[in-house]
Amino acid sequence: MERLPSSPAFWRSPLRGPWFTSVLGVVLLAGITVLFVTGLLSYAAYNPGLSPVNDKTPDKGVLGFYLFPWPTDPHWLYRLTQGVHVTLGIALVPILLAKLWSVLPRLFQLPPVRSWAHALERISLLMLVGGVLFEFVTGVLNVQLDYVFPGSFYPLHFYGAWVFFAAFTVHVVLRAPTAVRNLRRMRAGEEEAVPPPVSSEEPSLVSPNPAEPTVSRRGALGLVGGGSLLLLATTVGQNFDGPLRRTAVLAPHGGAEPGSGPNGFQINKTALSRGISAAETSEEAWRLVVTGPSGTVRLSRAELLELPQHSAALPIACVEGWSTSDQWWRGVRLDDLAALVGYEAGTAPDVLVESLQRRGAFRRAALRANQVRDPRSLLALGVNGEPLSPDHGYPARIIVPAAPGVLNTKWVARMTFGEL
Repeated sequence: MERLPSSPAFWRSPLRGPWFTSVLGVVLLAGITVLFVTGLLSYAAYNPGLSPVNDKTPDKGVLGFYLFPWPTDPHWLYRLTQGVHVTLGIALVPILLAKLWSVLPRLFQLPPVRSWAHALERISLLMLVGGVLFEFVTGVLNVQLDYVFPGSFYPLHFYGAWVFFAAFTVHVVLRAPTAVRNLRRMRAGEEEAVPPPVSSEEPSLVSPNPAEPTVSRRGALGLVGGGSLLLLATTVGQNFDGPLRRTAVLAPHGGAEPGSGPNGFQINKTALSRGISAAETSEEAWRLVVTGPSGTVRLSRAELLELPQHSAALPIACVEGWSTSDQWWRGVRLDDLAALVGYEAGTAPDVLVESLQRRGAFRRAALRANQVRDPRSLLALGVNGEPLSPDHGYPARIIVPAAPGVLNTKWVARMTFGEL
């Protein structure tokens, strides 16, 4: 029987035990709660309730109960929340794997179900392990721009998060008393030489026949923590420009800035990858079509440059967790464009923005009235003192404070103002 995983004697590591598992569990409890909250904020930032073009999870139902109009202040809000979400998620990977390893014997324990409460715990554990692995794997693949999973990342990650967090909540409620008891023993300076079982029915995580230790439990925690710090150090740099970005060796946007000069900062989508040709963005061919209650106007880039120009220092921040520092954008306020088609200053409604790009997500995006009316929200024609480059959206792009990068539409072709 000792050769079967269902036997406690099969698992001989001296590191396993309630103390080791509880410490990892407390760290994950705090970290995963932050991940869940920042993930919900990331979804809210898309304003999915505004328009179907923004809603990538149209069947969310009651799961969208918390949604609210995404604010424009502070202008770095999405940069912070999504940067924390992705960077913390990657840093927690070693802790998650160590936690799963520490409780692995319980996945094989017999009998599989001892009571109704135990059955509930086992079901929640199955959903918990499956959900957390699904969320971390799809999240890391999205950060790496490897879309090998079936379907769209947005609904998969969104629904997976709710399934996981439901199981996580049940598991915490059921296991919290045990974790607190084990941590109290730790504070009292007790080790697990003879750890008491949680109950007469539940087997201890400590092996009855442990192998010789090669590292202490605290040493193992140090190793796990060191792995997390290493991942943190090799990821967090993608949130900054300059030399620090080069330290983010695990992130696709962790390399040097693409090119030099005023347009030499990070991008996700190039003009070539989205099928944008120089012919259709030329001065002769391109026109911005703006529609509102008073009709439609068509504006060339030269005519846009003749309108009042304004500047705003705003970052670009994307769902993959990377961002830039504030760039100086210059162009026409969205509120002023709304005034050209029949709206008084400060009364602009929502707007639907359409791009020249023919493939890829968010070819069309909607912005709420509060975003349109913010004086820093621009149809940008230039950045850092120079015209936009093709990869940054020439001849014109949207830039809005605190909005996810995909809502800052590039290669803008049409803007339709009105209630969406």
